[in-house]
Amino acid sequence: MTQDLASGEVVVREGAANLQRGIEAVGSRLLLSNRRLRFRTHAFNVQTGTTEIPLSQVRGTRPCWTRFLGVIPLFPNSLAVTTDDGVEYRFVVAARGQWAAAIEAQVRAAAG
Repeated sequence: MTQDLASGEVVVREGAANLQRGIEAVGSRLLLSNRRLRFRTHAFNVQTGTTEIPLSQVRGTRPCWTRFLGVIPLFPNSLAVTTDDGVEYRFVVAARGQWAAAIEAQVRAAAG
């Protein structure tokens, strides 16, 4: 995924992740750069595509539960990222506290 970086963009953190999209938890890798969060699905998922969240649109992060079928709480190992327009993205990641701290630090740095 690092080959898709824009000029001056730097990877801060990258790791395996799932993104809850309705009832499916889509697998891939989550990339945090100094400009955005990027999640591009593996080709074998039912729902494919890329989700990009500019850091300028991130309102905040919070720990949350992974949900079976998008409804039933299973494990407290997800991280919710909320944007200015009220959309919440739920990422299943290892070390969600470290991810949250890294995202929040980059949001603050991007804001100047």
